[in-house]
Amino acid sequence: MKWKNWFFLTCSLLALGLALGLRKDPYEILGVKRSAASQEIRKAFKHLAKEWHPDKNSNPEAENKFVEITEAYELLMDPERRKKFDSFGITEDAPAFTNKPDYSQYRRFDPLDDLFGFQGSSFRFHYQDRDITIFHKLSVTTKAYENHLVPKSYRTPYLILFYSDWCFACLQMEPIWRRIMEELEPIGVGVATVHSENEPLLVKKVGVSSLPLMVLLMDGKAMHYKESLFSVQKVVEFVRSKFPYKLVQPVNDENIEMFLNSWTDNRVRILICENHDSVRLRYILMAYYYRDRVAFGFVQVKSLHAKEVVQRFKVPLDKDTLLLFNENTERPVASLSMPDIPVKTMHDIISNNKYLLLPRLSSQAMFDALCPPDSARPRKRLCVILVSQNTPYHDEPRQVLRQFAQETSYSTERVRFMYIFKERQTDFISALTSGQNSPPEPTLHVVIIWRCDSKRIKYDWLPEDWGNSEQPQWNATRERLSTTIQRLLQSADALSYEAIVQELIDEHAQGMVGRILNKIFVASEYLRDNVTKEQLLPALSVVGTVLFIVVAGYFMAYLVRLEEEKIAKSSSNGMSGGKLNNTQQQLKLHELRPETYNGMVRLLKPGCRTIVLLVDQESRKELLIKFHKTVWPYRNLSGRNKTLMFGYLNLEKGLEWYKRLLMLSLPEPRDLNINPKNCIGTVISLNGHRKYFCMYHAKHPESMKGKGSKRMAKMTKRISNYEAGTNGAFMGFETSESEDTENSDLEQGPPVKNGVNSDRYSNVVFKENLLDGLANWLDRLFEGSTYRYYINYWPDFPN
Repeated sequence: MKWKNWFFLTCSLLALGLALGLRKDPYEILGVKRSAASQEIRKAFKHLAKEWHPDKNSNPEAENKFVEITEAYELLMDPERRKKFDSFGITEDAPAFTNKPDYSQYRRFDPLDDLFGFQGSSFRFHYQDRDITIFHKLSVTTKAYENHLVPKSYRTPYLILFYSDWCFACLQMEPIWRRIMEELEPIGVGVATVHSENEPLLVKKVGVSSLPLMVLLMDGKAMHYKESLFSVQKVVEFVRSKFPYKLVQPVNDENIEMFLNSWTDNRVRILICENHDSVRLRYILMAYYYRDRVAFGFVQVKSLHAKEVVQRFKVPLDKDTLLLFNENTERPVASLSMPDIPVKTMHDIISNNKYLLLPRLSSQAMFDALCPPDSARPRKRLCVILVSQNTPYHDEPRQVLRQFAQETSYSTERVRFMYIFKERQTDFISALTSGQNSPPEPTLHVVIIWRCDSKRIKYDWLPEDWGNSEQPQWNATRERLSTTIQRLLQSADALSYEAIVQELIDEHAQGMVGRILNKIFVASEYLRDNVTKEQLLPALSVVGTVLFIVVAGYFMAYLVRLEEEKIAKSSSNGMSGGKLNNTQQQLKLHELRPETYNGMVRLLKPGCRTIVLLVDQESRKELLIKFHKTVWPYRNLSGRNKTLMFGYLNLEKGLEWYKRLLMLSLPEPRDLNINPKNCIGTVISLNGHRKYFCMYHAKHPESMKGKGSKRMAKMTKRISNYEAGTNGAFMGFETSESEDTENSDLEQGPPVKNGVNSDRYSNVVFKENLLDGLANWLDRLFEGSTYRYYINYWPDFPN
């Protein structure tokens, strides 16, 4: 009986244990201490996962063991779940590690339920699940963002989270933000938060449209995280995608020599050798931090195209390797191999070797770093500079100075060796050669300088040329340089000469084309980050509409031009004269007749005018040729814009229209008798839109000389006065009914009597002189100083 009772008790305890889900401690599963850091937990997980992976382990328990290891890793890598497990031994997301019973079926009393009426609802506030105080601890102001984060972003990228207190999505973001911090902050990504309600100006500047919003600040530009899912992997991919193009360039057997020998950019070389398909983020961040001084290359050690590189530098295949080269391609200056190279170790190695053995003064920043002002220092810091040119012929002298610098025992804090290109830093060299005893040609000479302050330096030139080691005087030159440096370091003697120098030119600055391409790239990045799919369709619709309108407008203009050319061609067929026809294609003279009247006068657009010459059949050929020659300089205004249109009126067909036009311009209606002979050579400018015309005639007051400043007033008075018999003759009409219309002031040529023109012809204007003053009148016409005759309407043209 007792045996049965013990058996029943044992089974009950076993069932109870299975029901409660008691399992091993996650720390025991991974074999780590409770105080283990995230990196230690991750390392233990990788080791156990490789060992117990079902594809690599044939043990029947391998699958269960692998699941157990994975669950333990997920629990301990989640800060919130790990905190709950350490405190209570239970988490709601991992029931496999529960070691206390679940009392959720027994509802506890909560006064908020009665207050807000949630008695029958499953909705509950879980303030204890999220701790938003981490956002407040990392919060920055607008001033701190602009004065600290933006300048630092040129070397260290920053992830910034915009949040607010009553944002429930921000509360859910808190554990993910913690994991992002633990993953990215140790390898060199800065993190910060911004309280959107406290910093409205910064929210507006960055363009925050919803919360929470994650922004990557790099090179002073804020780039939005657009993914709807927040995860560490997605954020890492987002950060990787925003680094400059080819920040770390691939290196293999084919381009290894070109990469290591490209010292002209004044940067040391670092090779990152990994067993990964792409370079890890920690090394990209290091390359971004030192991009001004170091060129990074990536070698995939398992690649078939990198076997020679791996063998040449004895790179291990199971570790990450860093190789630093400083003007010696055969042997690296520093070498380090570890599974995960610590960030601090990389900083120490690069900081101590970030300058070439013989660097070039290529910018003011380089000058300040290599040769800083030190007037307050008790001991002088000397800078030994070789003046050379950017030519292969000067490689040997530079190499000689490089060897001299390596063989000497001077500390870099006391003596720095460098060289400069004379043709690129002309102002700097000119300042150093302005003193006495300066070499007339400074090329391949050595100058020793000491910077008193940012602008003022003291210097001495080495008398001898700095040639190569094969020259006879090489030993003497070397000895002179060594003696001079020792004397200046050990004594209080000041350098002989002083000069004021300007800032050095940045030789690595982008050119015009590079800046334009960079602007285009930045604009495309901005549009990609800020234009959503919902905004893209309306934008494309607007662009398509504008393009359609432009294309349709050009097509209509093309059709109109074809029609005008057709009309012009048909009208030019009636024109005769070789000289006129040869230029008719570029300057068309249209005949004013019933078919063209509306287009040439009534339908003119605002700002357009038609200039018409009055001729008869006898004078038509001669006057049209001279008229065409006079108006030829204005042909560009008669092109596509049609600002001006030129034509002629045959008085035998349009005399009645011309008479009606003159009568409409009179102050009082009167009947006129027109003498067509006096109208020949008249030019009228018609403004169809504003209904006025201007007139040229050889006897018009505007065309006659000697009238002075009162010409316009007298002209108007003459037009209005009809008592005299000939006051209107210049316009082509007479007020006397008895005037003989056959007589005219127009003659074929000046009759000569005894070699002198007769007095009876002193007021006669001959046909060849009718258009002599037209050019001057056209100038006044376009200046707006000609008299305007306004009318109420344009008269009909007779059929």
